[in-house]
Amino acid sequence: MEIYIATSNKHKIAEFAEMFAKANINCTVLSASDAKDFEPPVEDGTTFEENSFIKANALKQKVPSSAYVMADDSGIVVDALDGAPGIHSARYAGVSGANTDSENNKKLLKELEGVADENRTARFVCAITLLTPNGEKHSFLGKIEGVINHGECGKGGFGYDPLFYLPERNMTTAELSASDKNAISHRGRAFAQLVEFLKNQK
Repeated sequence: MEIYIATSNKHKIAEFAEMFAKANINCTVLSASDAKDFEPPVEDGTTFEENSFIKANALKQKVPSSAYVMADDSGIVVDALDGAPGIHSARYAGVSGANTDSENNKKLLKELEGVADENRTARFVCAITLLTPNGEKHSFLGKIEGVINHGECGKGGFGYDPLFYLPERNMTTAELSASDKNAISHRGRAFAQLVEFLKNQK
């Protein structure tokens, strides 16, 4: 079984490949870079679910008809910022390239200057869309609650992980082991639903 994932982000591909392996799903994980002539679509949806479908649907047109296609759209939702960065999490600071994560984190900390700890509540949200070989669409949503730390802690993960503090673990998601993160993260929770779906397929 081939599963194309609508991203060229090597961190995400590695995470998903590891999760598929641990779930005993026998598949070949491929990225958008493995699809011929794929151009990332304009993500003009208003929700994580809409944007994940836009990406999956665009990639579906460029891969073998026998393949599954999945896409995730995820981000961080901060209550004190009325839900920002939200669907704009990946380009929150308006930059791209090697320094994207660092610049996004700097901007988020700047926006939360002076905000009390009890008001720094936030959640990671992940929506996964799966398109089957016959074109059926299935959606899965995962969330994890936490607070925004006052500075970066931890070297693992990527994106906003060094800022996302889990009170019950007394650490950020960047301080979790890869296996622990995959088990409890927003992406891991959405992925668990996808795995359950795939295991129930004939």
